[in-house]
Amino acid sequence: MSLAAANRYARVLADVVLAPGSGLEAADALSQLRSFAGLMKESADLRNVLLSPAVSPARKRAVTEKLGERLALHRLVKNFLFVAIDRRRISQAPEMAEAFEAVVDERSGRVRAQVSSARELSADQRAALQVELARLTGKQVRCDFLVDPGLLGGVSVRIGSTIYDGSVRGRLAALRGRLSTAKA
Repeated sequence: MSLAAANRYARVLADVVLAPGSGLEAADALSQLRSFAGLMKESADLRNVLLSPAVSPARKRAVTEKLGERLALHRLVKNFLFVAIDRRRISQAPEMAEAFEAVVDERSGRVRAQVSSARELSADQRAALQVELARLTGKQVRCDFLVDPGLLGGVSVRIGSTIYDGSVRGRLAALRGRLSTAKA
């Protein structure tokens, strides 16, 4: 399935979950989707049952129903998974979960930032960086912090297609570029 299809499924699920009176919080729906996708990833037997064309959709739904009880899946999440089974899209449950999170973030006015630093940032540094990014974007920012020893020092932040590069490596590259154009 293409990423576009995963996004379509995610948008529909977001419409249902975010509707007034749905009885399900978006964070809970995401957690439940991830639990199911994680179980699929861990269990080869479950993957074989859910992905095999030899197993009827009714049997796949019955297996999903049993797992739903064990995982305490909300009826909306179970119904979503049933539709994915019926449309032969269940193999893309992990991509649907990621796309669902992105749709919910977008609709809630949040953006995700990937923050790379040369070393682990302290809690105070993380908080200060998050506040500054919120000021820059005008939105709530959810940061994923990564350590990249190749940066030498500083931080690099990616928000969507925008990169804020405050790393030593980035500054050295910019300096190299300015020096090479100054010679010409």
